[in-house]
Amino acid sequence: MNVLLIDDHALFRVGLEGLLERRGIKVVAAVGEPAGGMELVEQYRPDVVLLDLRMPEMTGLEVLKAFNGRWPELPVVMLTTSSDEHDLAECLRSGARGYLLKDMEPDDLVVALHDIVAGKTVVAPGLTGVLANLVKQGGERREQAGPFADLTPREMEILCHLSEGQSNKVIARNLNISDGTVKLHVKAILRKLGVHSRVEAAVMAVEKGLCGKGDS
Repeated sequence: MNVLLIDDHALFRVGLEGLLERRGIKVVAAVGEPAGGMELVEQYRPDVVLLDLRMPEMTGLEVLKAFNGRWPELPVVMLTTSSDEHDLAECLRSGARGYLLKDMEPDDLVVALHDIVAGKTVVAPGLTGVLANLVKQGGERREQAGPFADLTPREMEILCHLSEGQSNKVIARNLNISDGTVKLHVKAILRKLGVHSRVEAAVMAVEKGLCGKGDS
């Protein structure tokens, strides 16, 4: 397994590199600057990237999003001291294949890396309670939102325009997209909400109070 390590703390990089090498994992490069890390991905094509969350120039979350946009198949793993629920949720939503803590046992870290390269998403054992709480909250929000939970942000935006009685042409002009694109979104909205007309969809949105005045 080839690993690229990005962390702004030099002592940690050196220590982790030695730890992994002693366990048969090759660290192709260990750098402190995210920009340099992106160049090294092109050069080495690692099996996995270990990425610090807290860095001064770019946050780990920003780097994660950039990597995920450019190399969506590349497993990027956050290695951090933060057990914060918000950090965990944001990283997983942004495409992290793992969220591991720097105080993990070395052997547990190695097992996690092998699982991640094999296609699994792994969260540090100490965070399973936090993860369970996130899943529970997500389920509760989904239940409260009902069918609207399935709508994408763009579909919700268009639904709010529908609730104001706007035609496809007007919506297209307001959002700077084509009529055809609006039609496709409207079709998807009707299907997801289980209704047959844009009027029904608009009424549902108004009844739920989903669209405030600022949404248009």
